[in-house]
Amino acid sequence: MSTNPLVDSRDVRFVLFELLELEKLSRLERFSDYDRSIYEDTLNLAEKIAVDLFYPSNSEGDKIGLKYDPQNYSVTVPESFHKGFRAYMEACFHTLSFPQEEGGMGLPTSISMACGEYFNAGNTSLTMYCGSVTGAMALIMNFGSDELKQMFLPKMFEGVWGGTMCLTEPSAGSDVGALKTKAVKQEDGTYLITGQKIFISNGEHDLTENIIHPTLARIEGDPPGTKGISIFIVPKYLVNPDGSLGERNDVLCAGIEHKMGLKGNATSTLNFGENGKCVGYLLGEERQGMKIMFQLMNAARIHTGVQAEACSSAGYMHAVTYARNRIQGSHITQSMDKNAPSVPIIEHPDVRRTLMYMKSTIEGMRMLCLFLAYHEDIMHASPDPEEKKASTGIVEILTPIVKAGISDEAWLVTAEAIQVYGGYGYCSEYPVEQYARDVKVFSIYEGTNAIQSLDLQMRKILMNPEMYNYSQLRKHMNAAIDKARGVVDEKYVEPVERGLATLDDVIEMMKAQLGEGKILPLVLNATPFQQAMFPLIMAWLHLWSLSITIPKMKEILGDAKGEERRKKIAEDPEAAYYAGRVLSSQYYIQSEFPKYFGRIEAIKNNESAPLKADSPVFTGAPLE
Repeated sequence: MSTNPLVDSRDVRFVLFELLELEKLSRLERFSDYDRSIYEDTLNLAEKIAVDLFYPSNSEGDKIGLKYDPQNYSVTVPESFHKGFRAYMEACFHTLSFPQEEGGMGLPTSISMACGEYFNAGNTSLTMYCGSVTGAMALIMNFGSDELKQMFLPKMFEGVWGGTMCLTEPSAGSDVGALKTKAVKQEDGTYLITGQKIFISNGEHDLTENIIHPTLARIEGDPPGTKGISIFIVPKYLVNPDGSLGERNDVLCAGIEHKMGLKGNATSTLNFGENGKCVGYLLGEERQGMKIMFQLMNAARIHTGVQAEACSSAGYMHAVTYARNRIQGSHITQSMDKNAPSVPIIEHPDVRRTLMYMKSTIEGMRMLCLFLAYHEDIMHASPDPEEKKASTGIVEILTPIVKAGISDEAWLVTAEAIQVYGGYGYCSEYPVEQYARDVKVFSIYEGTNAIQSLDLQMRKILMNPEMYNYSQLRKHMNAAIDKARGVVDEKYVEPVERGLATLDDVIEMMKAQLGEGKILPLVLNATPFQQAMFPLIMAWLHLWSLSITIPKMKEILGDAKGEERRKKIAEDPEAAYYAGRVLSSQYYIQSEFPKYFGRIEAIKNNESAPLKADSPVFTGAPLE
């Protein structure tokens, strides 16, 4: 296992094979052919491609960016992106977790997600081009007719055709039901599409010879709102009966956005049917567009959390390396000695605190992402209806937390990476400021974090029948508390147990508000509720981790203390890993998690000032 500047590979293995015990998935027929050696080979290949090909192109994508040609409506990506993209596709990472019977590799989603961390840490903009192929393929595989599958899937499996997801319009962002894109049925069963889509990731590029656009539109005469929306497959180039490319379809890139971050990814405006010749193919049944698209949206929301965690990981790995090598100032215990030697800044207490915050938060994020992925595997592969239902409940309740909680926290983690570098961190010659710029959009796209918070509070908890999703999550949290007793010091167990009880209190309060019809004060606390629940989830995962890492650390270090202990940790990477894992979990529970209780108190206060404030209160500017 190699070291790299992006991801702690040892920690990835800990979560997969020690915390989740991934090899036990072999009990399910779908994964019975796989063992740890195959998982290791896959992870190692992902790491190699990410480090050797994705990471070197990351800065070029940010500094050189994209070239848009208005004459040909085309976008050219940095040349260095092509090698990474081709390596990714040739290694079949875009079909890694597709079932074997459908032409995929059939590996667990857990492994696919762990590989995704490497690629996103290396170059998120490039990974988005790769991942969009998988998303578009999945829609066609699950909802397409045999004709559509035969027309599009072979070239997408080869990785020579790309994909997108076309939802957003100028007047229909979060309110998708307000879309104006129209579809008119033709005699041959195809549809002519007219309209405009904006903020389309990967909307135009030269990495593939064709781009397949799953596109939401309303069939002429269908009702307004989301119930009247259908979904269509709109290729950049039409496809001839023999599978070769035909003439260019009437879907053209009108420009790309100039963004704060992710500058290597073509966030495009696409005009459909300016010349009245944009051909689309109905996917699934009429007026089922939102239902079909939500399969892709839910996957995209989970992947957004992985993107945010990966950028945070890369920021931390750079920051800790910098801190070990940057010589600045004497040790605080020798601050009065003018002749004291300067030391690496990692010797300064506040830098250590900052790095421990980053380390513990990223480890928690990684556990959260892979715990969800593990239950996706069970959800898809288990023959037991009750087990499948339980894992589905876990996936449903954790999806908005993975998306919103991780993307919110990633903004803070990457900011701290800049802080560790000091003034250099603010300069573009160093890599960490790019991670902060790249990471900000993750709280915005794929459904803003406010929308995720409402989804968590209302659909996934309060309005979920018998709060089934929450009850399943609570079982896992209670199990971790029980497992920790007698192994982990009570001062780390008690806060998590108390935190869970206070969350129950808040949920009961919110249930009462819902029953009394107090909707406005209820939803006013949706985002604070999500922002409180996230650190509780993290603390639970860290407690679970401690019940594993403390015994393993003791097994390696025994009763060693002082210099003997330091020597063992310095000489044995496993001793260093477990000791570090124990400390970061202890830090998170005792130093970061207590902030949760303040957030809970604020929610219980039910302060309604924002609801009382009329528009003029917020600004002295005249209304237009």
